[in-house]
Amino acid sequence: MVSSGDRPTLEDVAAYAGVSRSTASRALNEESYVSPRAREAVLAAAKDLGYSPNQAARSLVTKRTGAVALILSEPESKVLDDPYFLMVMRAAFRTLADQGAQMLVMFVDTRDDIPRTTKFLEGGHVDGALVFAPHSGDPLPTALRLLRVPLVFGGRAPGKSLYTVDYDNVGGAEMAVRHLMSRGRRKIATVCGPQDHPAGQDRLQGWRNALGLASPDGLHESGDFTQAGGEAAMTRLLDRHPDLDAVFAASDPMAAGALRALRAYGRKVPDEVAVVGFDDNPSIAPILTPPLTSVHQDPAEQVRQMILTLQDLVAGETPAKRKVLPVSLVVREST
Repeated sequence: MVSSGDRPTLEDVAAYAGVSRSTASRALNEESYVSPRAREAVLAAAKDLGYSPNQAARSLVTKRTGAVALILSEPESKVLDDPYFLMVMRAAFRTLADQGAQMLVMFVDTRDDIPRTTKFLEGGHVDGALVFAPHSGDPLPTALRLLRVPLVFGGRAPGKSLYTVDYDNVGGAEMAVRHLMSRGRRKIATVCGPQDHPAGQDRLQGWRNALGLASPDGLHESGDFTQAGGEAAMTRLLDRHPDLDAVFAASDPMAAGALRALRAYGRKVPDEVAVVGFDDNPSIAPILTPPLTSVHQDPAEQVRQMILTLQDLVAGETPAKRKVLPVSLVVREST
């Protein structure tokens, strides 16, 4: 409550409206990153309290562009064929559009694209960037961290100073393998992701953790998160271990490829071999034959959390450095 005779402050307005100080500030300064509901609550609170912002101070607030860059450090052709990245782009566009902000998509295909990207960001064209640079050794994160532009990374990124939003990839893989073990499966292989990819590394580690083996002999093969890569990896596994009775694939596209290889070998799923994927992509997992048991992750929630973190950074606040989102297991007929 505001004492009689006291001039109401921005903190009073925020408390009255039930929002953070930064949200109240953005609403009163007519910036983009505020939901219509929050803006309405803040304006109503300001009216009820008789709050009148200091116009001189408001004029000193840095102007915002109302635009956010979505930077994808992958070849354009791969991004457009990957269902995960398509879901990320749709979620980012929808979330930002609902807040009245624009999204700019930038592809970083090669090292030669990095100077162009940093120059654009330094030019003040966007308020900040959402970055997906998933490969170890990618020079992009190092180049971007030198800029004075708010950045939030999707997935595990190198360095403790970066803001990241990731999934529990290790825990999800452990969950998948323990599910297979609970179904009586004993020789559980994995089609893992590329090992220059943190998610690929983490999901392989989760498989190892669940099995309790430091280095399971010949029971893992690396794919590249694609259907073709999954099929080739599964074929190599079957050549070495024709008696395997389960496989954890570190992505749904690789699981789809593994199912094709198993059919070619005449192995019945799930009677002879059980299969679990990772993603629970709605355009893949439910429509495979048989429908795929998969670790569920929500790209839309990841993007939403990234945008919330970015909003705090733009407002000058200090959010948590690392957010790890939970995953769950959706059981279908493949196990």
